[in-house]
Parts: sequence; structure tokens; C-alpha cells
Amino acid sequence: MLYARSRQVPTSAAAVTLVALAAWAFEHDGAGPMDLGIVVLVLTANVAAASVGLGGQDAALDRTAAIRWMPRRAAHVLLAGAVAGAALLGVQAAGPKLAPAGLVVRDSAGLIGLAALGAVLCGAQFAWTLPIGWLAFTLLVPVPRGIAGEVGDWMIISPATTASAVTAWALLATGTVLYAAAGPRR
Repeated sequence: MLYARSRQVPTSAAAVTLVALAAWAFEHDGAGPMDLGIVVLVLTANVAAASVGLGGQDAALDRTAAIRWMPRRAAHVLLAGAVAGAALLGVQAAGPKLAPAGLVVRDSAGLIGLAALGAVLCGAQFAWTLPIGWLAFTLLVPVPRGIAGEVGDWMIISPATTASAVTAWALLATGTVLYAAAGPRR
């Protein structure tokens, strides 16, 4: 419980719940299917809310703890990604069809990997910048066709595309390993 509170898990969980309820409310109005960009925005908001807890209140105090941080950090990243995706899948289970489950799983994995990488490179307080930045790039910048386009637009193309799946899972693996080993930047 102390670890969860020090990582602002209750606040992050409340934010993820509010974002999921907002997605349900906007979809529940009967205006038609939700745009895929909005679905990815909801996932990114969930990951950004969860990324707040990727660092503790005092880095020096964390480093003096008599526990092994590597497995704890890796579990934190993986659990945050699972919760971000599960919130949207829970909304889908309640009724509206927002996006294919494979897309939600792939995108939540890649986005939390980006957030973990952001924590390593920019610090926990700015871990949200990489997922938000890649989302902005995906939605606003035209990307050329081919493999480069599939890598750049991995969030919004079919989860069956090999390049998009490899990109998302590579981001998850890289972000998780680097964050678990190094922790957030001071």
C-alpha cells in the first residue's frame, strides 16, 4: 500500500476511470462509431495518467531502500499498461464497440513502453511527453507509405500489420528494460 501511495496509484486510477467513463459517455450518445484517433487519444490519456507514478517523491530515498527495485519497476510498467488497456476494454464490454481488442492491447503496450522510456530520458514528471508526442505525430504529420509509414503510424493501423506490432512490442520491451534497470531520470 505504501508503494502504491508513493507512486500516486490511487490518483492515476481515478484519472484512468474518469477517462474511461468519458469515452463511454461520448460513445453512449448514439452519434455513431468513435473515430480511431479518439480511441488512441483515450489510450494515450490513460497511459499519461498512469505515467505520473513512474517516479517516487524522493529519488535519493528510493536509492537507499533495502529492496530490489528492478522487478518492482518492471511490474509497475506492465501493470500500468494492462490497466490502461483494460479500462478501454471494460468500456467495450459495457456495450459500445470502440476498437478491436488487438489494437487496444498493442497500443497500450507500445504507449506504456514510450512512457517508461520517457521516464528514463526526461524524468517521471515528463514521462507523458513521449506518448503524447508520438500521438501528435501520428495524427498530424503525413507519413509516407511503406514500412516507414507503418512504423510511424503504428497506433492507428491494423494490429495484424507486422511492422506496427513489432514497433509496439519493441517499445514496450525497450522502455520496460531501461526503466527497470535505470529508473527515472533525476
